Amino acid sequence: MSCARAIVLAAFFALALALPGAAAAGPRGDAPRPALVERGLAAYAAARAEGRIRNPVLTLIDYSLPSSERRLWVLEPGSEQVLYREYVAHGRGSADPRRPERAVRFGNEVGSLRSSLGAFLTGEPYEGMHGYSLQLEGLERGLNDRAKERRIVIHPADYVSRAFRLEHGRLGRSFGCPALDPAVAPRIIERIRSGSMLYATGPSS
Repeated sequence: MSCARAIVLAAFFALALALPGAAAAGPRGDAPRPALVERGLAAYAAARAEGRIRNPVLTLIDYSLPSSERRLWVLEPGSEQVLYREYVAHGRGSADPRRPERAVRFGNEVGSLRSSLGAFLTGEPYEGMHGYSLQLEGLERGLNDRAKERRIVIHPADYVSRAFRLEHGRLGRSFGCPALDPAVAPRIIERIRSGSMLYATGPSS
């Protein structure tokens, strides 16, 4: 995928998500930041050029948004479709102590309980302690390449559920994993499993 193509797709997805009634749109119909879309598509294109993309979808996470908002998108670059927009948790070590719905620090260290940023490749699903989960491989040295060692995976969590959101007005926090609502986690995991791109950014990205 050329740089020009990535920019065109970034503009398309931003427009599609902003349209009233767009599929997977949140309460305000907000689109991801154009810079996030462009960077995610560039990472997708680079991985595809290396032959690493086996499942042609792109997942974007914007940790600059509070956990009370839907800040995960699943896009299909080939068909220019927006497949999902959902809630996703950040790590306890990333949370602002005064405003736990905000992620303000990120890391790659074992035991930090922080979310990691950058490009990830999805691996294979498995049944773990949280249920049906998905392995992630961090592709950026020093930024997220310890994801497997840290056991950073996508998994369902009750603290992302609708009931928890209604009670607390936000999500709970993970140990660094991008945890999903159990009501949607299996569908999303099945759609993005086995060699797709996930790209995450934070407030300063």
